[in-house]
Amino acid sequence: MSSGTLFDKVWELHKVAKLPGGSTQLFVGLHLIHEVTSPQAFAALEEKSFPVRCPDQTIATVDHIVPTTNQERPFEDPLAEEMLSTLERNCKKHGIKLHGIGSGSQGIVHVIAPELGLTQPGMTVACGDSHTSTHGAFGAIAFGIGTSQVRDVLASQTLAMNKLKVRQIWIDGELNEGVYSKDLILHVIRELGVKGGVGYAYEFAGPAIEKLSMEERMTICNMAIEGGARCGYINPDQTTFEYLKGKAKAPSEESWQQALNWWKGLVSSPDSIFDDVVKFDASKIPPTVTWGITPGQGIGINESLPIPESLEPSERQIAEEAYRYMGLKPGSGIEGVSVDVCFIGSCTNGRLSDLHAAAKIAQGRKVAQGVKAFVVPGSEQVAREAEQEGLDKVFRGAGFEWREPGCSMCLAMNPDRLEGRQISASSSNRNFKGRQGSSSGRTLLMSPAMVAAAAITGQVTDVRSLIKQEKESTEKLKNE
Repeated sequence: MSSGTLFDKVWELHKVAKLPGGSTQLFVGLHLIHEVTSPQAFAALEEKSFPVRCPDQTIATVDHIVPTTNQERPFEDPLAEEMLSTLERNCKKHGIKLHGIGSGSQGIVHVIAPELGLTQPGMTVACGDSHTSTHGAFGAIAFGIGTSQVRDVLASQTLAMNKLKVRQIWIDGELNEGVYSKDLILHVIRELGVKGGVGYAYEFAGPAIEKLSMEERMTICNMAIEGGARCGYINPDQTTFEYLKGKAKAPSEESWQQALNWWKGLVSSPDSIFDDVVKFDASKIPPTVTWGITPGQGIGINESLPIPESLEPSERQIAEEAYRYMGLKPGSGIEGVSVDVCFIGSCTNGRLSDLHAAAKIAQGRKVAQGVKAFVVPGSEQVAREAEQEGLDKVFRGAGFEWREPGCSMCLAMNPDRLEGRQISASSSNRNFKGRQGSSSGRTLLMSPAMVAAAAITGQVTDVRSLIKQEKESTEKLKNE
């Protein structure tokens, strides 16, 4: 069993009781809710006449169902309008802070909590959303939960869980130019598999992780769940502390040093024992694209699609199913596959640094004819900061649509959907069948910069070639 890790320390600090079945009753320091998984949970409380136990530690936003083209109320979709109205009523009744549309702080739940400073090292975080693992980037342990567990946390501020094993994923080296944190995590999932992390918490560590910004770290932890891990985290360091300092909900200046000292004491000890350790070299990771129907079916941009017979027997059936669904041929390349829709956004890659990376590729270029390309900021704050920097103008000038904040086409619980057999180049986190709104639509996951490159060329493209073109053009202008 692991010992001395941040996971072990935070678990012990939040343990309320050992339950008869062997699981642990765990105190939840921050409970995030949204409009999709909370209505039934609130209704269950209503039936029992239970109050919300800790409304001050419960934070709400609306993200999944909001339209990104027209957010005027009432929404055109009556079901979406009812879901938001229900959330508003429940928050008002129980005294829960709601970051609603137009508040200046609305957005995807896993984007707004960090930018407000709500997510902090040493916390336990829960939310009725799979990608709650995002918050582990701050040295928190964060779990996605189901509706019945949302009910339990609302009623008791605790969660019943079995303790996880801890696997350290050590990343040596440094990512090369044109390779991003999205490529790194897609590579890890490819190598370890979508079920490789079942029963584990993933601790991401090593020189390559230490060099990442907080937003890049959030991308890594966000997709830990796609590798089967229940949560993923990164030990807090100076990068973490600098990000948090001055945030609205971060410790005040008077208590900052005390918080800092406590946070530093949470990091995994030098003599920590892990249940497993896996190592990768970041310098060997290429831009990575998924070709199939799970996030683990990914390849480097210059690789050929795998031949089913060459795979492990356990992987062949899902590979054959993926080829039938995707319409791709074993042995062919992923580069050059035509795309119809290009989506930049989501809780994985809808932050300001993601938009910067994509805008660098879009600058001075035009979206290919016949391609629908759009950018959806992860929050009102991201949108505001991007517009102040003129990124919206860069995207619009290149032919992208600039949308309002929301989850958008990541899961298509809103008007942003694929149609028919369209292929999407997407910066989101899942490429399951029908994930982006069409029962036959196809999704290729990649970094925001790679999505921008696909939008410009109309096909899956190695973004490094466009970066090289830009450098050569700049150098030529200098020499003239």
